[in-house]
Amino acid sequence: MSENLRHALATARLQAVDIAAALAVDPKTVNRWLKGRIPYPRHRWAIADLLQVDEADLWPEIPQHRRAISKDVQAVYAHRWGVPYNVWRRLFEGATKEIGILTYSGLFLAEDTGIIRLLASRARAGVKVRILLGDSDSPEVAARGTEEGIGPDIMAARIRNALALYRPLLDVEGIEIRLHRTVLYNSLYRSDDDLLVNVHAYGAPAAQAPVMHLRADEEGAAGTYLASFERVWTGADGAISPTT
Repeated sequence: MSENLRHALATARLQAVDIAAALAVDPKTVNRWLKGRIPYPRHRWAIADLLQVDEADLWPEIPQHRRAISKDVQAVYAHRWGVPYNVWRRLFEGATKEIGILTYSGLFLAEDTGIIRLLASRARAGVKVRILLGDSDSPEVAARGTEEGIGPDIMAARIRNALALYRPLLDVEGIEIRLHRTVLYNSLYRSDDDLLVNVHAYGAPAAQAPVMHLRADEEGAAGTYLASFERVWTGADGAISPTT
């Protein structure tokens, strides 16, 4: 029996079916975990994030060093939709200097009022927030919509919807939004030295593609992506204003 997992579920007031739904697994799989079977690493990390506890508290028999794949690669999620909500929230909550979002629409975040409030809160605390969205009229956006199989008009509409939802943030000092006309190979979500990289795969929506959690290191992978963000930011159109 995994008493630690059972206790954590009870504390969080969650049941096996809630974990199964959050991780997109069969409830029978969760019941096997509760009976003592140790989940795969990606599931352990997702459960720990969901329950807001440390992995070692749930499975103390597993060495701590396995939580990070390497010094700069902290975790890998098979799909963006499989990244637990608490991972996104903790990412942005932990920012003390800078938050950066580079995507085409980022609609899944824009539709989350909790995330919008969190971005505004961090900006009011002095954190610089920069958001880069695709230019809905650009050929790059049209091409991406075609590649994903949803069509250029749908992709452009998603961006316009996201921009409308992000726009109230422009009333908060420290938040800036720009539009880019760039071929994106990845969507990037930065919080200080932590970075979630949602890789893009031809023919697949971004939500279906993997996500890497990287931590900045002088010789690590994160630096390449952070430099890419700066290049796109510099080359993007002028800032969107609350009235435009």
